[in-house]
Amino acid sequence: MLNSSVRRPEPLLAATFAILIAVGTGLLCLPAAQAEDRVGVLDALFTATSAVCVTGLITVDTATAWSRFGQTVILVLIQLGGLGIMTFGVIAAEVLRLRVSFAALAASRGALFEHQLRGDLRSRLHRLLLLVLLVELFGFGLIHRGLESGAAPHGGRFEAAFLTVSAFCNAGFSIYSDNVAGLSSSPLIMGTLMALVIVGGLGYAVLLEVAGRAWNRLRGRGAGPVRWSLQTRVVLTGSALLIVAGAVTLFVFGIDEARGSPAARLGHAVFQSVSARTAGFNTVRIEALPVPSLLILIALMFVGGSPGSCAGGVKITTAAVWLARIGTRLTNREAVNIGGRQLPQDLVRRATLLLALAAVWNLVGIMVLSLSEEAGTRVRFEHVMFEQVSAFGTVGLSAGLTPLLSPVGKIWIMASMFVGRLGPLTVALAMLKPARERFAYPPERIMIG
Repeated sequence: MLNSSVRRPEPLLAATFAILIAVGTGLLCLPAAQAEDRVGVLDALFTATSAVCVTGLITVDTATAWSRFGQTVILVLIQLGGLGIMTFGVIAAEVLRLRVSFAALAASRGALFEHQLRGDLRSRLHRLLLLVLLVELFGFGLIHRGLESGAAPHGGRFEAAFLTVSAFCNAGFSIYSDNVAGLSSSPLIMGTLMALVIVGGLGYAVLLEVAGRAWNRLRGRGAGPVRWSLQTRVVLTGSALLIVAGAVTLFVFGIDEARGSPAARLGHAVFQSVSARTAGFNTVRIEALPVPSLLILIALMFVGGSPGSCAGGVKITTAAVWLARIGTRLTNREAVNIGGRQLPQDLVRRATLLLALAAVWNLVGIMVLSLSEEAGTRVRFEHVMFEQVSAFGTVGLSAGLTPLLSPVGKIWIMASMFVGRLGPLTVALAMLKPARERFAYPPERIMIG
């Protein structure tokens, strides 16, 4: 039974993340990883889970609780968790000329690209790693230059590398105690962080398509109109709409308690709109935001980024399919269409199931945290809701509740980060054994609505 489970891609993908978390926890428990040798096993496990799941929620300060070795471990966990340990495993096996199972290839393909993607997976992984390296090197150069100009009291190559990897992998971890609030006066650093977050959240299939089209244009090929795939069109359009809508609503409802100049407030609104889509950086105190602004951020965190990326949430494409399905049903049509293309019914059902599982998980999580953290007496209910959705969306924004979590709360948040990183549907498929229907019950209708 175990052998048959390992052969399926979903359990294999879940197992690789779990093993990486366990290894990371062991390394963070070493005295050399801790600055003052005072971090407990549960906090080390929480940090490793948050890093591997590229979330960014922390129970101890990354800047002061960990030594340079511990911070390096976190950096490596973020990079491995962001790209997926299966990706590095497949390429390492190829370099060593080892056989790679079909389940491992399927897990890598499912984690990084859409399942219908054609072409050689290995060649695409090579191009992907090269693209990621180039983007991160470019981002590192800009952030390092901004830090050298005096944007932070202490900022060198390691700080620049940490912020670059954390931004591109949408992790939200910061090497500074105030996250990136102290860097908000540097347009170069903030602009670079936002660009890395957006690029990292587009999805690797989209990145490869955009990079390929740009490369062809530079070489003088494909001078005619560009025909983007439906995946790319939905992701780019949806990302732009969410960023703009989020920034405008945050600006209107209030983005900072100090109520600074309109230009400063707009800058914070744009940055938080970008960051809420699973990056987790913050330039303002989230716990001080008004309730409408918190609800806007919760909605952005729940949707998240693009499939096949470092981003979490239910994904833009899932939300787009769900909205298209609602429009189809309201107009009494059968076929679900997006962008001049008809979607397969199994894809529509999968999107609906994913949204339902995500909604149920978060509702249960809100109830669990409300009981364990005594919502309404010890903490505010909207902060409990915010923390739950932030963990599930692997965002990392916190309303100040995470450092105060009880042991039960920490365990549940870790579970939410793990489920959110893999996807509730993937976790369900990994836990449940597929069964064949041997008979059908007689049909009968019931009243709904």
